[in-house]
Amino acid sequence: MEVMICNHFLYSPLSLLSSSLPSHSYHLSLPFSPSSSSISCSLMETHDQSHSKFLDFPFVSAPQKNLMVDLVSTLENRFNSQLLPCSLPPDVQHYQSQSGAAQASLHIRPGHSNSPVDFVLGSWVHSELPTGGSLDITSLSAYLNSSTDAPNFVFEMIRSSPTMLVLILDLPPRKDLVLWPDDLKTFYEDTQLDKHRQALERVPEVQPYFSSSLYIRTVSSPTAIMVRIQTENGGGERMEEIIRNHLDPISKQVLGIWLDHCACAKRAVGEAERAYLKKRDGLIRNKTIEIDLGSSFPRLFGPEVANRVLEAIKEYFAV
Repeated sequence: MEVMICNHFLYSPLSLLSSSLPSHSYHLSLPFSPSSSSISCSLMETHDQSHSKFLDFPFVSAPQKNLMVDLVSTLENRFNSQLLPCSLPPDVQHYQSQSGAAQASLHIRPGHSNSPVDFVLGSWVHSELPTGGSLDITSLSAYLNSSTDAPNFVFEMIRSSPTMLVLILDLPPRKDLVLWPDDLKTFYEDTQLDKHRQALERVPEVQPYFSSSLYIRTVSSPTAIMVRIQTENGGGERMEEIIRNHLDPISKQVLGIWLDHCACAKRAVGEAERAYLKKRDGLIRNKTIEIDLGSSFPRLFGPEVANRVLEAIKEYFAV
């Protein structure tokens, strides 16, 4: 099955799903204050329960689940107290279509006001396909606010069969690298990001993936890992071996580079640059909701569920 990749703000896990199917900064206010200890404890208990359920990744293989849990844990442990609990309503954190053929989990943690993190988004989506089999997407993204001009982090694993997988791993730039060549050197050349893409493409079953969307190619970084992996000999077992021995270490190394050299690096950003970042971030997020989620999400989950989830998402994605 042809997997069409769309951007996740740069690559949204939700737009990825809708685009993969056949054709057929404002934070939510938290309901507690530091003095409301009982409510705060209740919220934390609810957060812990939903967080644990999100990390189940119930429809994917053990190597894929282990990788996702490690990535989420590494990112959240690094920021620790800089992230607020997820406060999405329960029916937005976990939802499904009326028939139950499509199920999803969405986990968003906004950053504190003194954090460079705007929000961290994790998601898994499972959809039974009309042709048989299923489509499973697991994703983790982290978005920075305008206090820094560093790239965001995007990870997507899209599996349309036991023997077919598409990986998206990128640090999408938030500024024009032609106009700001120092950013190209700092974030992409000095960190040697491209060696990870080169290493992965030496695996025989790995082939570059080229999106048919020119827009996607425009907003991706020059070191983006976009690959299609198809295993014929060894089938599903060989795919699990590739995830375990290649995708796992490379993905963790790229996340480590993002944490050390992007998210946690001190950056001086002037007022004009802040305005530029807010405008560019807003345009990319709005475009994805408008052309991807708004049109295709209702087909997947039905209009009532789609509207409920999209309205919650829009509040976080507003810049």
